[in-house]
Amino acid sequence: MLVKGRKVGGRAEAMAAHYAFGPHEDDIIIKHRLLTRTTTTRGEPPLKKLQKKFTSFALEVEKDADNYSDCERLAKAFLQEFTTFELPLLKSKAVIDANLREKENFGELIGEINRQISQAQTDIEDLKKQLEESKIERQHKEECEAIASLIATQPPRSETQKIITELEKEITMLEAENTGASRMLELRKKQFALLLHVVDELQNTIEEEQRSLVEEMRVAMDEHKHGLEDANGISEAMVVD
Repeated sequence: MLVKGRKVGGRAEAMAAHYAFGPHEDDIIIKHRLLTRTTTTRGEPPLKKLQKKFTSFALEVEKDADNYSDCERLAKAFLQEFTTFELPLLKSKAVIDANLREKENFGELIGEINRQISQAQTDIEDLKKQLEESKIERQHKEECEAIASLIATQPPRSETQKIITELEKEITMLEAENTGASRMLELRKKQFALLLHVVDELQNTIEEEQRSLVEEMRVAMDEHKHGLEDANGISEAMVVD
């Protein structure tokens, strides 16, 4: 199996080496074969055969002998060979002309295709822009629908205005109550301050009266004490007497 693989590989390498022509060499060979009508390596090339026919005819014409019939025969053979050689050339020329026309048609077709591609690309870009605009428009429409749905869930304007009016009345009443409460609180502050002042005065008066009472009690006790001392002194004097 390995030997067979080596043989196939060697044959492929030999074929690659045999046909190792570049694009330039291939063009030269094809051009030479078209000019000489050489399509195979077997047999004599048509151009060489034509050359031989012409050479034979020319050599026969240059002879001084009476060879008119041979010259005519060789001329006919040359013309026949020339016709045979010319027909493929005419066919080749017709094919070349057809290929040139086809190439021109293909060029025009390629130009038209490129134009259509450019137009298609332009259309695609326009469609992309239209798609983006459509997306934005659809988004705005959905937002408007959502806002409309939200508005639909709200009460009517008249009812809302009525609620606002009632709330304003309540706010006015609360402000009035707040003003009255503030005045009452200020009055209560003043009354409480006055009460504290009266209490403070009363406390001072009570303390003053307590001090006076204590002082009176101290004086009374002192007088009572002096009275007792005087009474004791009189009693002692009487006893001495």
